[in-house]
Amino acid sequence: MNFFWKKIPLRQGSVDETRPTPEMREKTDDIDLALAAAGGDADAFSVLLARRYDGLFRLCFRLTGSKVEAEDLTQDICAMLPSKLRSYKGNAAFTTWLYRIAVNASHDRRRKQATHTRAAVGWGDWEMNRQAEIAEGQQQADWLAMAMCQLPQDLRDTLALVLDDLTHAAAADVLGVSEGTISWRISQAKKQLSALRDIEDQT
Repeated sequence: MNFFWKKIPLRQGSVDETRPTPEMREKTDDIDLALAAAGGDADAFSVLLARRYDGLFRLCFRLTGSKVEAEDLTQDICAMLPSKLRSYKGNAAFTTWLYRIAVNASHDRRRKQATHTRAAVGWGDWEMNRQAEIAEGQQQADWLAMAMCQLPQDLRDTLALVLDDLTHAAAADVLGVSEGTISWRISQAKKQLSALRDIEDQT
């Protein structure tokens, strides 16, 4: 990747005319910003984080089904990014790399939570989570986010990525599966969500 700015030695008292301005950084693509951040450029990291934070939070919300959980997960990911970026080589789109980290982090978080409590299964798990949110005074998530919590992990991860406007090819790249698998998972997710809606309508 070619940066359009370079650090050069300056004479004492001279003005750094090569230092990138905020406007210049805003025009820099994600990969260049990520590589600069990996090299210790704090300004590049700040611009990159500001640019992708909202999208990361949306994905975390769909993966967790809870605003509070999504905020915690997003903060955890942001905290680990400086060290993770050292291994980023620009071989994949930055969002692909970032979303892969988010999916893996959500899996780790779920595994840790499972060691503290035995989750119910099926509809009971959904109802338990919904009641817990109400009891804690949390804002109830929208129906889709709550319903997604009932999906198997592979279907939930896939649907979360596609709902964030990733193509099937991009989602396949993030999850390390084929495009055909992504299409099948989306079909299964739609069927299961429809079944959950039918159950709710009958109650």
